[in-house]
Amino acid sequence: MPRKRRGGWCGCFGGGDDVPEITYGVDNGIGLQPMELSTPMPPPEELNVKFAELVDELDLTEPHRQAMFNLPDEKKWQIYCSKKKEQDDPSSTSWPDYYIDRLNSMSTLTVFAPDEEEIDVRTKLADSLKTALRTQPMRFVMRFIELDGLSCLLNFLSKMDYDTIESPIHTSIIGCIKALMNNSHGRQHVLSHPAGINIIAQSLSSENIKTKVALLEILGAVCLVPGGHRKVLESMCHYQKYASERTRFQSIINDLDRSTGRYRDEVNLKTAIMSFINAALKYGAGEDNLEFRIHLRYEFLMLGIQPIIDKLRTHENATLDRHLDFFEMVRNEDERELAKRFDTVHIDTHSATSMFELLRKKLSHTTAYPHLLSLLQHFLLLPRVKTHPHHWVMIDRLIQEVVLQYENGENPDVAPVELNVKQMMEHMANEDELVRKQKEEFDKEREEMRSHLEKKERECEAKAEEKEELMNALNQMKAKLERETASLIEAQQQISLLSQELSSVRAAASKGGPLPESNVPVGSGVSAPPPPPPAPMMGGAVPPPPPPPMLGGLPPPPPPPMMNIPPPPGAPPPPGGPPIFGMTALDTAGQQRKKNLPKPSNPLKSFNWAKLPDAQVQGTLWQDVNDALAVKVIDLEEFDKTFSAFQRTKDDEEMTIIKSKSKELSVVDGRRAQNCTILLSKLKMTNDEIAKAVMTMDQKEDITKDMLEQILKFVPTPEEISLLEEHKHDIDQMARADRFLYEMSKITHYEQRLKSLFFKKKFGERMSECKPKVEALLHGSKETQRSKRLRKLLEVVLAVGNYMNRGNRGNAVGFRISSLNKIIDTKSSIDRNITLLHYILETLQKKLPDVYKLEEEIPHVREAAKVSNTELQKEIGVLRSGLKECERELEFHKNRTTARGDKYVSVMSDFLTVASLRFSELEDISVNAKDRYSRVLKHFGEDPKTTPEDFFGVFDVFLQSFSEAKVDNENYKKKKAEEEKRKKIEQERLEKERQRKASKQGKQGNRGKNQQGEFDDLISALRTGDVFGEDMAKLRKNRKRPVGPVGVGHGKKPEYSRERVGMKAGKKF
Repeated sequence: MPRKRRGGWCGCFGGGDDVPEITYGVDNGIGLQPMELSTPMPPPEELNVKFAELVDELDLTEPHRQAMFNLPDEKKWQIYCSKKKEQDDPSSTSWPDYYIDRLNSMSTLTVFAPDEEEIDVRTKLADSLKTALRTQPMRFVMRFIELDGLSCLLNFLSKMDYDTIESPIHTSIIGCIKALMNNSHGRQHVLSHPAGINIIAQSLSSENIKTKVALLEILGAVCLVPGGHRKVLESMCHYQKYASERTRFQSIINDLDRSTGRYRDEVNLKTAIMSFINAALKYGAGEDNLEFRIHLRYEFLMLGIQPIIDKLRTHENATLDRHLDFFEMVRNEDERELAKRFDTVHIDTHSATSMFELLRKKLSHTTAYPHLLSLLQHFLLLPRVKTHPHHWVMIDRLIQEVVLQYENGENPDVAPVELNVKQMMEHMANEDELVRKQKEEFDKEREEMRSHLEKKERECEAKAEEKEELMNALNQMKAKLERETASLIEAQQQISLLSQELSSVRAAASKGGPLPESNVPVGSGVSAPPPPPPAPMMGGAVPPPPPPPMLGGLPPPPPPPMMNIPPPPGAPPPPGGPPIFGMTALDTAGQQRKKNLPKPSNPLKSFNWAKLPDAQVQGTLWQDVNDALAVKVIDLEEFDKTFSAFQRTKDDEEMTIIKSKSKELSVVDGRRAQNCTILLSKLKMTNDEIAKAVMTMDQKEDITKDMLEQILKFVPTPEEISLLEEHKHDIDQMARADRFLYEMSKITHYEQRLKSLFFKKKFGERMSECKPKVEALLHGSKETQRSKRLRKLLEVVLAVGNYMNRGNRGNAVGFRISSLNKIIDTKSSIDRNITLLHYILETLQKKLPDVYKLEEEIPHVREAAKVSNTELQKEIGVLRSGLKECERELEFHKNRTTARGDKYVSVMSDFLTVASLRFSELEDISVNAKDRYSRVLKHFGEDPKTTPEDFFGVFDVFLQSFSEAKVDNENYKKKKAEEEKRKKIEQERLEKERQRKASKQGKQGNRGKNQQGEFDDLISALRTGDVFGEDMAKLRKNRKRPVGPVGVGHGKKPEYSRERVGMKAGKKF
């Protein structure tokens, strides 16, 4: 916080610590004299209103305003009358016009050496202006700005001779500028002046210590003002040229190093220089930019500031030492931060070998390392010029620009070289465009090869999967055959025994003796002997004997399949087969009613109507309609042009047919044809390739499942086939979609083939979706019925329910499973966050720890809850109907002549053999799951109509609540065990947070006060080092162990002298 000045309401305007005197109405520094008031003092209320208006014009801070209002009424009235009298007298010094005229006259007389009396007069005039700028109302400052008073001051500074520069007049003029900047409007006016700060910085050439101190305080404070930091850096570059310095800041470091003559014990100047250096390093761009701080600090280090700092500590001045400590602390912190970027503790910036080794380690094994080597090689090729190393200076400035420049192209420092790094990087990036394009071409080729490889892999996977399925089917058939063979042998043995007994019975019956006892074991499953055969039928044909009974009520074995036996003569063709002779009865009738209508001159568009069947014409008006007569009233030539199937363009109001090369015939609906064309472009296959894939049932996996599903949407309809047949002679002129539909329509049972192929491709996926669902129902039913932990939990819940419920609601022998999810609704009367479920779980954990692990015993319940039985049965039904459709289509193709390249029979026969066995297995599991589920419903006493989703869903929700309640109990225990500790930690955290916020608000308040308050307060805080207070506190925490050779202590003098040598070397160029 800036140090508060002591004294009255205007204490901040003074330069020392003495209590200032109120000097309103001052002329040349003469104090306010008691005056006789000609006007009587008004009442206190009216006086306070008038005095408040006067105070508002003075633009004072709140503490100073309060001090003014605390004055006695007589003093208030005296000040008010004095100010009003001055304002009413235009010739008084309260008007800025007077000072501006005097300044202009003073600047014209600088060519003559003034005597001491003239110097005193000019100094008093400047001091009077300084006081007026501080104490006069806001109207005075605004009038001074409007009359361009700043230009008068700057003009005076720029035209001063040597004597004036070294005189107190110079100091007073700098004080006037300082007083003008003490006002927010004046400060803004000074900063907005294009050359204001540069002309002010020229005063560094003065040997007057007071002038230098005042100037450095102004420059340091401007660094803390928004937009002022860069102005100060630009002024230093301007002064470098003005004073013909080798480097920037050279005269400032020289003044800091002076220790003879008047500079021997001048601590104030050295304090002002160090405060200026710290402000330049820490504020502006250096506030959050490590690169900038290191860059700017290196300038001071190269000028030899480090050994000077060690020498300055001999003054043993607390304020100066505070600035020295801050400089070194910030330097140590920055070097630690830089070292972290290279994962090291310290970087020796004095050793070229050390810095190169760090770069080599960081860039090795990266794409930047060859460029580092190239840079070093080209450094070796630079010209050897010892006296003028301009090449190295140019390279140094280029690197500085690259390091410091922001993304938007701005440089926080004065740019040594006009260079747009971002544009250059973009230009270099464009050079990689050719490489990128080549890479894209290579990637495209690689993608094509990968696609081809994936296609081959799909073929191999399909073959391997088919082989595996065939082997599984073969093994199942072998096992089934063995079981059937064993059953057959056993049945034959039983039949033999029964035959023997039957013979014995007949023999005993013929003799009239008792019937022998049966030797067939009871319960063998053999039914009674069949009754004797009936009498022979007419024609002497004897019916065949009934088949022998099977053990266990098994059905008789199926008859052997018919191997390509043709149907008997005269039998009707199978459903869906081609009609006899390719002609139907309706087609014959249609030929009989066909009329001799004119033939169009070119193909026409189609008229999508609904034709009335010929059989329904009898007895309607259509029987008497003669369209052959009606066609004569139509202009056929114009009609052919108007409704031509070819695309036409309009030229000179005449319709002309497009040239033959661009003719396209399209009879398919436009939207459908467009979508079909888009699909074919994505498929990237010719019509012949698609037809071949369909005929071979896509053994090479050319068509994916998704594409096949889309192709099914574009099966030619009977109407489209009819229209396409009419224009089959113009197939070369057909659009792509029309030609595709036409060629696909030539494939026998094209739609059925596609559906069979799609079912074949989707069968494995559908099975993999259905089987886990069926198994989940099966395992879920088994687990819930067999779980001992669930049984014990239900006992506990039943006991708790009967204990809690009295009267009619109690004394239950059981409850519905859905009641489990109502346990959590019962809240504790002590803590609403605790439910009955939490209590039961805590009891289980203590008394029945095995039941506490219920979830481990019924793991499949949650999966079973996700199964919709309706959807599952629908999916199974889709598989069943799909298999039947494929079987019917297979029978159709077996009974017709197979075309060349048609592999439907061979492919689908193998597929159906395997698929039927897999589906049979799925159905068996489904039947078992259904039976298990019925039993588990009965086991729990639930409604038999309850769906699996509802039944297992209850357990799913309960298990979720079960797990959450477990976590809640654990958290509650931890919370209860650590409650006191957590409260203590929370209190400490809140206290630290409060302190941090208070500190942050205080810093922001100080910064806002520095920027908007009095400029003198800002300079005072900078002079004493209070503005760096918080940063000092932070850095002191990290000062326990200094890193590197730049600690606060005094040592390693050779390194400091090396920096000084660097400065001398800089002077050489």
